Amino acid sequence: MGLWQWIDGLRDGDRPSRALVAVPFVLIAVVTVVDVNVPPEVHLGPFLVAAPALTASFAGPRLTAVVGAVAVLAQAIVAVSRSSITDLNHMYQIVALFLISAIVTFFAHLRVRNAAEMVRLRTVAEAAQRSVLRPLPVRSGPLRLASVYLAAEEGAQLGGDLYAAARTERGTRLIIGDVRGKGLDAISGAAGVLGAFRALARQEEHLPDLVARLETAVAAHRIDSLNESDDRSEEHDIAESFVTAAVLDVSDAGDGLRLVSCGHPPPLLLRQGGVRALHASEPGPPLGVGPLAGARPTEDVFAFRPGDMLLLYTDGVTEARDASGRFYPLAERAASWTGLGPEHLLERVCRDLLRYAGGHLGDDAALVAVQRLPGRPG
Repeated sequence: MGLWQWIDGLRDGDRPSRALVAVPFVLIAVVTVVDVNVPPEVHLGPFLVAAPALTASFAGPRLTAVVGAVAVLAQAIVAVSRSSITDLNHMYQIVALFLISAIVTFFAHLRVRNAAEMVRLRTVAEAAQRSVLRPLPVRSGPLRLASVYLAAEEGAQLGGDLYAAARTERGTRLIIGDVRGKGLDAISGAAGVLGAFRALARQEEHLPDLVARLETAVAAHRIDSLNESDDRSEEHDIAESFVTAAVLDVSDAGDGLRLVSCGHPPPLLLRQGGVRALHASEPGPPLGVGPLAGARPTEDVFAFRPGDMLLLYTDGVTEARDASGRFYPLAERAASWTGLGPEHLLERVCRDLLRYAGGHLGDDAALVAVQRLPGRPG
């Protein structure tokens, strides 16, 4: 087995480059050679502690321990070359170097263990995201779909924004929404809405009836959360929670779509170089606030022809600000990208949005692009 193959076996899963691994050994060699040749009153031995300390920052405990042992051996060689290994000054340097090497080896062990735990947690989070916020299908009847989720918190995989699509006998139903709040409560709320939508989307023939049942499901989920909560401040947050949502029904036949808005930003319709916001005639309250005196949710019908693009989004997009505090002009920017397909449109919006916001969003953002293709569904 060669030297590099042996060293590779010491890295505990970390894969620093060979040049980086060579740095502490080169440092030990340089300090040792110089220390042996300088005048007796000059002592460079303490610099050897930098070798195991540096190794602990990028390698595992085994390689760190090896570097520490080599550093201690080098200090002993210096002691023998300059006076004696039993010299009090050199003895203290050797003992101190040994102890420091042992300490940094322990911290390298903690770093590797914590890194492995973070990988496991990230894997669980990604699995939860795939289970709760499933990717939309690329095709659904005559529609071509694309979606993207941008988390405001670095490393986060899922928040309170949500979207889903369900194929029915006559077309495709879509929902996009935003749960008030952050953290686990928002994730739980999003999971509840998505679960209810997937269960009910094929059961209700009319879109207002579907939204009414979603309202009931959200209210029931909130009551269950209140009953399970032991924290009064948490109870207050749950009691004030709600979900803004836009629920759409796009029929395979004809050139129209139906929309019920529950306090959500209006979808944008991109058509022939122009952008139009699809404002509901009578927007309903967010899900969870409660139906208006038993009134049935209002449904609006809009033209959605072959070649048209529908852009659904949450307020994390339009409330993103630049350095001067101005909101992101989504409709204005989208007007110049009407000739793109769903995937390329979302790629362009995301790049432009992050650049506009300085690389960091203040809130989670979700986008869905839906294009009606020419012809009948296959």
